[in-house]
Amino acid sequence: MEGWLITNGFLSTQKFQELYEMFRESAKKYSLDLKLIKNDEILVDIAIEECTMKPDFVLFWDKDIKLAAYLEKLGIRVFNPARSIELCDDKSLTHLELMNHGINMPRTIFAPMTYTNIGYTNLTFLELVKSRLEFPIVIKEVFGSFGQQVYMANDEEELVNIVRECGSSKLIFQEFVKSSKGRDIRLQVVGNRVVASMYRYNDTDDFRANLSSGGKMKGYTPTKEQENLAIKTCKILGLDFAGVDILFGEDDEPIVCEVNSNAHFKNITDASRVNVSDKIIEYIIEELSVG
Repeated sequence: MEGWLITNGFLSTQKFQELYEMFRESAKKYSLDLKLIKNDEILVDIAIEECTMKPDFVLFWDKDIKLAAYLEKLGIRVFNPARSIELCDDKSLTHLELMNHGINMPRTIFAPMTYTNIGYTNLTFLELVKSRLEFPIVIKEVFGSFGQQVYMANDEEELVNIVRECGSSKLIFQEFVKSSKGRDIRLQVVGNRVVASMYRYNDTDDFRANLSSGGKMKGYTPTKEQENLAIKTCKILGLDFAGVDILFGEDDEPIVCEVNSNAHFKNITDASRVNVSDKIIEYIIEELSVG
């Protein structure tokens, strides 16, 4: 069985290379031929409607959504699907897709759409934001990873300054879940199971628990409620696998914070001692054998 591991040709860091190698090592365990293909080596060409070198599957570890959709149109099974990657890549789309499904989330308000060359020239919409959310208010650019592009406004002045500094970036505004300040959990879902989990916490005054923001990690045993919420969330988003970040409510009720279709799993593998790349490869083999 042959598969392609699609990665980004313009993103080459040790952190990403480490994941790719983990996938290749896992593939070898199961006698899979997993070829590393960069997105700049296989271009979308709508004149080509058939793939002459069609793999059995694609493990899509990038956010080039149009390429993922193109490969699907060529009849290739893509893990994760293009639409699911798109929904997770844009935080506003994630919350929009999850609403009306009984998913517990922080109250979330979207900034109105503006144009790249214009930006937010009129900030009167912030009056509506302030009337619906209490300070401090969490502000997120909808595109961002590793806890970056996430800010906190403690008052009106900070709110205005942050929005101005973000330029024309798409933004969402969220209530701050005080009971989960500096702590959350990451649950790695594969198929319909939580295969690994970790607790993240920050000893500093930073409200984010992300490891790249100074947080720490340790193994964690999730409750059934937390597991069920993570699995249901992934089903709604159509995900084969994902990292689901969950906050702690006032009574420790689970609250979905973010969903990562291409979650970096090296840390959760270390914390849980579960080889996540093995679990993903096992799932792909199982899915292909059933299909």
